[in-house]
Amino acid sequence: MAAELVTFGCRLNIVESETIRRQAQAAGLTDIAIVNSCAVTSEAVRQARQAVRRLARAQPGRPVVVTGCAAQIDPAAFAAMPETARVLGNAEKLRPENWAALARSNSLPGGDAPCPGDKIAVGDIMAERSLDAVLQPRADNRTRGFVQVQNGCDHRCTFCVIPFGRGNSRSLPVADALAQCRSLLAAGASEIVLTGVDLTSYGRDLPEAPPLGALARAILRALPDLRRLRLSSLDAVEIDDGLRDLIASEPRLMPHLHLSLQSGDDLILKRMKRRHRRDDAIRFCASMRGLRPDIAFGADLIAGFPTEDEAMFARSLDLIAECGLAYVHVFPYSSRPGTPAARMPQVAGDIVAERAARLRAAAAAAQARHLRDRLGRPLSVLTERGDTGRAEDFTLVRFTSPVAAGEIVPVTAGGMDDRGLIASAATTQTSLTSSVYA
Repeated sequence: MAAELVTFGCRLNIVESETIRRQAQAAGLTDIAIVNSCAVTSEAVRQARQAVRRLARAQPGRPVVVTGCAAQIDPAAFAAMPETARVLGNAEKLRPENWAALARSNSLPGGDAPCPGDKIAVGDIMAERSLDAVLQPRADNRTRGFVQVQNGCDHRCTFCVIPFGRGNSRSLPVADALAQCRSLLAAGASEIVLTGVDLTSYGRDLPEAPPLGALARAILRALPDLRRLRLSSLDAVEIDDGLRDLIASEPRLMPHLHLSLQSGDDLILKRMKRRHRRDDAIRFCASMRGLRPDIAFGADLIAGFPTEDEAMFARSLDLIAECGLAYVHVFPYSSRPGTPAARMPQVAGDIVAERAARLRAAAAAAQARHLRDRLGRPLSVLTERGDTGRAEDFTLVRFTSPVAAGEIVPVTAGGMDDRGLIASAATTQTSLTSSVYA
């Protein structure tokens, strides 16, 4: 029986869960459940606690180990849960010796349950100074693989607890990142995604401080057979000139940028302690679209940040159209204990919920406009399991009949729904030639 792993939160957590799974398996931990938690909102923490209880009820006596950001930030709360066998910190969860120690521990099956304090193995995440490569990356069904090249964050946005769960910014050396990418390419990945907590801060802690653009260029040069390179969430004002030039000129670097915008109002952005203003976001999107007309933008937006009034919120609504966003992740503001924003005047919960609903409606309309614009246009789609695929700009394409996963095919979609484009499998039979990716 394999370990059961439940993962919450960001793409980085998903990447790390694969490492956890392999290390637990190597240690011989099979009859065990692991919750890799998120702390970005109070709802994420609640869901993690709920999962711990559910897993314990499902198989009484099976140990439940809790890790991730919520466990790192408040280990005592999870250790106090009678269902929890052990709490591991974010650094500790990626070290094989900790899973080996768990396999030998008397707190796991057959031993006496420890007191809450004995359950905790959580170190000082702020003391972490380097980033190690995760164990043996794997391509997801021979289509897409993820490489964690950065972790932590040196910024202190007033609403965010993630630096206290992830520590300060740390980067994977270029040579190690290249090795990870080569492993994924050898495993059959057609696309590699570079991930991190604050990806655009990549390299500042490394000798010679290579920026993200230098890393992306090194990967593309070293791996001419790599068909696609994609970037996860970015801070637009921190994109270096080399990366900007690469996005404009390199067809293998995908034309899809997900931006951490958070608000469209300058005063709210200042109170959030963000590093950009409204006009910065609008200018950035316009300039990148001028350099690469096929580019698509996603963004994160928060509804109901403390002190936000209706006029401030309206500027966030308007930002969707002014930036030409295609995808929007909407977050109702969630007060996190210990953050400066938690001490600011709060917006009433029903107003936060109502504004989040309006933002989601505007986001759905923007996505529909984006999909209509792609109807009837030639697209290059990487097929995935479940008879779906992603175009270069991350547009979801669903096929009307089965397709093999892991192929890059030309598609012209003739239909759409509220999720994505719909294409006939008859349009996917001929793979694109390699010259498209030269």
